[in-house]
Amino acid sequence: MASETAENVVELQGITKSYPGVVALDSVSFDVKVGEVHALAGKNGAGKSTLMQVLNGLCLPDSGVIRIRGTEFSGLTAARAKREGIALVAQHAKFVPGLSIAENLCLGAVPSKRGLVDWGAVYASAEEKLARFGLDIDVRQLMEMTSVAERQMIEIARALFANASVVILDEPTAPLPKREVEKLFSFVRNQKKEGASFIYISHYLDEIFDIADRATVLRNGKVVGAAAVADLTQQELVHMISGASIKRFTRESATIGEEVLGTRNLTRDKAYYDINLSVRAGEVVGLTGLEGSGPGALARGLFGLEEMGSGQVMIDGKSFEGGSPSQALKHGLAYLPRDRHGLGIVGILSVRENVSLSVLDRLKSALGLVDRTKERALVDDYIKALSIKTPTMETTIGSLSGGNQQKCVVAKFAATEPRVLILDEPTQGVDVAAKVEILRIVDDLCKRGVAVCVVSDELNELIDICDRIVVFTRGRISREFVKSQEKITPKRLIAAIEGVTLEEEHEHL
Repeated sequence: MASETAENVVELQGITKSYPGVVALDSVSFDVKVGEVHALAGKNGAGKSTLMQVLNGLCLPDSGVIRIRGTEFSGLTAARAKREGIALVAQHAKFVPGLSIAENLCLGAVPSKRGLVDWGAVYASAEEKLARFGLDIDVRQLMEMTSVAERQMIEIARALFANASVVILDEPTAPLPKREVEKLFSFVRNQKKEGASFIYISHYLDEIFDIADRATVLRNGKVVGAAAVADLTQQELVHMISGASIKRFTRESATIGEEVLGTRNLTRDKAYYDINLSVRAGEVVGLTGLEGSGPGALARGLFGLEEMGSGQVMIDGKSFEGGSPSQALKHGLAYLPRDRHGLGIVGILSVRENVSLSVLDRLKSALGLVDRTKERALVDDYIKALSIKTPTMETTIGSLSGGNQQKCVVAKFAATEPRVLILDEPTQGVDVAAKVEILRIVDDLCKRGVAVCVVSDELNELIDICDRIVVFTRGRISREFVKSQEKITPKRLIAAIEGVTLEEEHEHL
């Protein structure tokens, strides 16, 4: 842990920033010591990202002082912040899809020889950086061919190897499978020993206790508490974040009806094999496994984002051929994507336009025009139900915090009143209060007879809300846990995910 007397590499004092109708930051003070991980926590919209944008030179504060290694700045530009050793790894990796991984890694500092790009040096440098990070990937492949998890790891590697002295990690683990999180944390700990400092933003409280030395909590743009992590309990941190005690949401099983979604020997080469899955009305079925083991690909295939493959799919007893998202929605199958920026929102449109986008046909008047009164009423209902923090429903969705964007995506697909709803990491990147709100919406849909599939590696959440949990191994269903028939624990799920057989599990009980 960083020494109490260690030098402050960054000091922010009295930072205030306002937007029309919103005070994003209200006289916030925050500091980071050399060789420390300082967690910045708070609900969605609390001001965390805005504060980091101020430090990174992406927006100017209305008032306040920034000091970096003792040098005072009234405001920073992005270029000056970079020269001062401040690096931001955003929640969603930014990259140029048409360029290779190696080219993306050296953007802004391309090795050259006699005025020409030194391609040998470009590839060698990229391979060396990623190898040191433990990422085994072909640096010549295009970024657009990589997975969400790979892109985030590459973005983190680029920041950590850019001679930054303070690295801002904004929800860095949200797109990462669990086994990759410890790899990141191990690297961060090693860099701490070399004197690097980190600002860690995350809604995963267990990660804050695992990696951080100190934690500062923002609520409604103000600092409401700061303490050494060793002096806090998780419940105390939750109370600081929310202003109240929040209990985990545990769903009680609804009345389960007839099969709504059924797959018979569904197979897509290199993705999943012989998938026989049945999801009934009012039932929540969790799908989990290691990254690439099949659940995510199955979800995208059923919704028409990827090829579905061979075999049979039935929705309400009728054959479903799939092929496109529009066909899926037409047959009552909705999908909340893991990559909300790429697939879930239209950043330049308003909250209203995003939420109502999937149900415009249902909102048409007799004249064939969208009935704005009905549209606004529907959007207002979801803003209230999910506590979406936005100045107005006409606010551009791209200006909202990540968690509030996620809640808008949930609203958009819940509004379709689907027969089947597939949620891919629905609580990724949202705060503890927002998780409860989203899970309550899932529960409400189940009570209306919707069949729900949840793709997630948040095992405790799956245990809390699912009637059954199906484990995938290398593209095949390997185990199924039924809550009404057995006690499901994270330890048992992890064992199944790692391929431990029933016999081996019983030997260790």
